[in-house]
Amino acid sequence: MTSDVEKISELDPSELGKKDYWENAYKLELTNYADHGDVGEVWFGEDAGQRMVNWMSEHPEYILPGDAILDNGTGNGMLCMDMAEEGFTNVTGVDYCQEAILLAQKIRDEAGCDVDFQVGNILDKTSPFFQKKYKVVTDKGTFDAISLSETAKTDKLTYIANTASILEDTGCGLFIITSCNWTEHELTAMFATHFKHLETIPTPSFTFGGKQGNTVTTVIFQKLS
Repeated sequence: MTSDVEKISELDPSELGKKDYWENAYKLELTNYADHGDVGEVWFGEDAGQRMVNWMSEHPEYILPGDAILDNGTGNGMLCMDMAEEGFTNVTGVDYCQEAILLAQKIRDEAGCDVDFQVGNILDKTSPFFQKKYKVVTDKGTFDAISLSETAKTDKLTYIANTASILEDTGCGLFIITSCNWTEHELTAMFATHFKHLETIPTPSFTFGGKQGNTVTTVIFQKLS
């Protein structure tokens, strides 16, 4: 019998799955920030990040203000700064692009937010952030980008295992992901080796050809004990 994961088709590779694409994009955004104060693109829009932060702040039974939070693939760091503004005090943002981290640091310093930004790659366990455990890991578009790489099939498995490995072993380590490429069912199937589905946050929907869908999917997973 074919498993749910085996039924999921791989996405066609694209430029969005290549590191040099993001390096060039953030070089341009660094220039725009220096020239005009433009923080750059907020992936999936500001509402997508705010939904994640709102859920976190509304569930103190899972997440307390001082708990360690890692934003994986932080880009310009706006999600981290939204968390800090909401009162979370132990937030780290990582990205494999040095240019993205430089941009995030500049925006943070201008805003006066207390967030730690580091260069690091979830696919590389030698990255410094692996030396710490986190109560929550967030992702807004990073798993999507990895899914568009030439080596997506193996990279996704590494991503899932490594994400689980940096979450706390005791309590209820959470992984909160927003994706535009994968549905709730597909994400739940792919992450089932290390996580259980906890909740899906409602997101804007649309109807086309008599069928209803969502522009993005936001799912909260809990690490398996």
